[in-house]
Amino acid sequence: MADKRNIVKFRNTMNFNIGFVVFLIIIIYVLFNVYTYFTEIPVSKYKVTQGTIASNYTFQGIIYRDETVEYANQSGYINYYVKNATKVSVHDVIYSIDTTGSISKEISGSNYSEQLLNTDLINQISTNIDSFFSTYGSGNFLESYSFYNNLNSEILHTIHTFALSDLSQDIQNAEGSSFFKANSPLDGIIVYHVDGYEGKMAETFTSGDLNTQEYKKTILTSNTKVSEGDPVYKRINSEKWNIVVAIPEELAQELEGGSSVEIRFCKDDYTTNASYVILKEDGNYYLNLSLQRAMLRYINDRFIDIELLLHDDTGLKIPKSAITSKEFFTIPKEFFSTNEETGAIGLQLTTLSAQDSTNVSFVSPTIYYESETYYYIDNEKVSEGDIVDIPDSTDIYTIGTEKDSLVGVYNINKGYAVFKQIKIIYENEEYAIIATQTPYGVALYDHIALDADSIQENQLTVK
Repeated sequence: MADKRNIVKFRNTMNFNIGFVVFLIIIIYVLFNVYTYFTEIPVSKYKVTQGTIASNYTFQGIIYRDETVEYANQSGYINYYVKNATKVSVHDVIYSIDTTGSISKEISGSNYSEQLLNTDLINQISTNIDSFFSTYGSGNFLESYSFYNNLNSEILHTIHTFALSDLSQDIQNAEGSSFFKANSPLDGIIVYHVDGYEGKMAETFTSGDLNTQEYKKTILTSNTKVSEGDPVYKRINSEKWNIVVAIPEELAQELEGGSSVEIRFCKDDYTTNASYVILKEDGNYYLNLSLQRAMLRYINDRFIDIELLLHDDTGLKIPKSAITSKEFFTIPKEFFSTNEETGAIGLQLTTLSAQDSTNVSFVSPTIYYESETYYYIDNEKVSEGDIVDIPDSTDIYTIGTEKDSLVGVYNINKGYAVFKQIKIIYENEEYAIIATQTPYGVALYDHIALDADSIQENQLTVK
């Protein structure tokens, strides 16, 4: 009898390979990150640092003084006895004129080198040279010529003063006939150059006064002989002086209503305060600065570069590209309470369910700013139209009743963008100075998004 057996064929089952699945997941993850790396625009970061913005303006101005030119009463050889930029009193001898030249010849022919080359004179000359070189620049080459004449004038003054006493008998014999001494009729400061601006005042300023193309200064001490009627020196009668500069309209508007400003002289970095008035001529604006000190420092200058020191604000310095604004719900502070279990500050929110039942919940929204009466929150945990109330009270408030915008930046310290409000102290075209230690704001060394327009709040940032 045949043995009959039932043979059952089983289907081959697919073996599950966990290693293959893990490998596939890793491949997908790597491909996703590669795609993200090449398609995602990284967020540029900026590290908040302490900084200063000095918004100052530099101008070339014209100097006005109360100046009187004195002229020679005789023709002849001239000798000066007062140094340039020296204060004199009434009747002080300023110069002498020798009509025949005999006294002048004795002065120039005499040898006073041993008497003149004393320590005091050498030290004074060295000081003047050092002062000149400390302020000299390639842009003021013409000042070297003035310096040479002033230094020469100082040496000649010493020679003439010494000779005036040494040749006293000869001078007495010739005085009144061929030798004439000139005394100062008034107190003042003696200067030995003229430029044609004497007699002009800031009150009579015209825009043409600022034209330097045809400006010419004549050094009077370079003359050994003068004719009757020639200018021999000028006297500055007051230490009050003015500087007038042309300014743009926007600066004139900024200075409108003010009375004084701090200025810096570019020549030697000297700073002082000056009162001012704004002038307007033919649609152009000018600043008339009035000063009562430091005139002697610039007594040989007619045109001078000055800087108006308007702003020098210090704080946290950030680029203006990082600044944006955001609208917030403003909630009266009395509607905020403290959760007894967590200690968090938040709102008691009342909502209606689908079954028209009332649900009361406590939410703790992020506070971005606070004023004296309001907290500023966004729509992260509340929505416009939500109702909040004060516990154990019938007072209610509807979210969205009042709104306000804040200026701020996106803080990216945690790897995602968080809005932080800022208080701007001062700004220019590129940067802003913001207040330090601002509540709910940014702090020193925080990282913020460099371009606020290229990022959204809560966006993940590339680390």
